Amino acid sequence: MMQIDKELDTRGLNCPLPILKAKKTLAEMSSGQLLKVTSTDAGSVRDFQAFAKQTGNELVGQDSSGGEFIHVLKRR
Repeated sequence: MMQIDKELDTRGLNCPLPILKAKKTLAEMSSGQLLKVTSTDAGSVRDFQAFAKQTGNELVGQDSSGGEFIHVLKRR
């Protein structure tokens, strides 16, 4: 199981807010730390894939259940 360093709840927020909040939170974290983002925006799956490619942060995992989307990012 992964050791999550920080969790971010963006439920109820739509694009681009989950990405913007994740970007701000990642900036406060150390390299190698893991950020778990919970979202209810279905578009966030695609958004976080693109965000990871553009920023160099690693998208470690994505999951969805019960209308929620979980994204785990590793700080570059």
